[in-house]
Amino acid sequence: MSHDHKHGGHHHHGHGAHPADFSKAFAAGILLNLAFVAVEAGYGFMARSMALIADAGHNLSDVLGLAIAWGAAVLAKRPPSRRFSYGFRGASILAALANALILLIAVAFIVYNAAVRLLVPELVEGRIVIVVAAIGIAINGATALMFARGRKSDLNVRGAYLHMVADALVSAGVVVAGIAIVTTGWVWVDPVVSLIVAGLIFIATKDLLRESLTMALAGVPRGIDPDAVEAHLLGLPGVARIHDLHIWPMSTTEFALTAHLVMPKGFPGDAFLADCADGIAHGFKITHSTFQIEVGDDCGDAC
Repeated sequence: MSHDHKHGGHHHHGHGAHPADFSKAFAAGILLNLAFVAVEAGYGFMARSMALIADAGHNLSDVLGLAIAWGAAVLAKRPPSRRFSYGFRGASILAALANALILLIAVAFIVYNAAVRLLVPELVEGRIVIVVAAIGIAINGATALMFARGRKSDLNVRGAYLHMVADALVSAGVVVAGIAIVTTGWVWVDPVVSLIVAGLIFIATKDLLRESLTMALAGVPRGIDPDAVEAHLLGLPGVARIHDLHIWPMSTTEFALTAHLVMPKGFPGDAFLADCADGIAHGFKITHSTFQIEVGDDCGDAC
């Protein structure tokens, strides 16, 4: 049902600083991890270590994830067009979702192979495992540091950071497994550590999957409380009611809002709307906002 509203419209864009450029970090992370994957997989087969092979598979999935995230970051910089009025900012959301799905596939691969190794144990060269995994701690730790400064502001960057931190922790677990094998001869420790690795990856991936899926479905981003936004708008002078409040992500770093503000005393002027948009931008980091003013006498049930 449509309504003929008397209103004053205002579209405000409050642009903050542009997201940091992590191109060099992505390139360095991909090259470092590709080289390490080749080394780790080779020595994993040589040492017959499922833990090393599993970690190499996970690192390979991270290389793919970094490439996807980097591609999305490049696409997000493309200017808007008539058909894509927001440009390709949403590519960063799709990249985060793709990364989560890739990690879940890696988890399934690790669990399957670890289960097979538990049923059919093989002798593992523990010393090789220790040395190679220790190198992994250094490489993954260094890569994580390159993304540390952007982990709080961008889901893509946070995903890359968390993956690298998880990899460093996983490599530490593999070192522990290697030490246990050398000192005790318990070869079953290797696949057990692989299962623990899978569990850690799943835990790290769960939040990334939930948040990226929410964003892909245009849900309210996790860091924004819609009730707090509504309370803020209701607290503005002259606002009696609010309806049609929508908050959604344009990308992993930019958010948009539209709302109808019922103001019985009438449209207060552009200055009010500019202040309203600025308050939303500074209070909730929603930089693209559109408000429609209604006097409330002819909007029926929609108000």
